[in-house]
Amino acid sequence: MNDPTPHQEGEPWTSAGRFDNFEQADQKRIDLLEEKDLQVKVHRCGPAGALFQVKTRLDPDTTAAEERREAKRRRKKKLSKKRRKK
Repeated sequence: MNDPTPHQEGEPWTSAGRFDNFEQADQKRIDLLEEKDLQVKVHRCGPAGALFQVKTRLDPDTTAAEERREAKRRRKKKLSKKRRKK
């Protein structure tokens, strides 16, 4: 399959814990999902996939929107300072 859009790297994932079985990891995932704007996944790891790791990151869509708002606010502030100098 040829995908017309190339893969883009997103925000990095951080580890929230390692567990011996999926049930424990899934419970941690459910607890973390209560936080707003947080993505959570369970990743199999360890020798022969014997362990389960819970990984988290901030939602890239939300982060990008916040960055755009912040940039817009900075532009307005800079423009207003420039106008006051004249």
